[in-house]
Amino acid sequence: MRIALDNDKCVGHGRCYALAPDVYDADDEGHCILKFPDAPIPVELEAKAKLGAANCPEQALIVTED
Repeated sequence: MRIALDNDKCVGHGRCYALAPDVYDADDEGHCILKFPDAPIPVELEAKAKLGAANCPEQALIVTED
């Protein structure tokens, strides 16, 4: 599983990194930063990654299955 971020959609609500801080982080302005930008999400973090993505009001996070 991988997560992609559409930076143009993210406005920094912070729900993703509040719910899944092991997968998502924030920049200085509160916008999402992916902790695994070019790698698969570790299996043990997949549920949290999906939860964070599902709670993004702008749908800026895209989950893809490998």
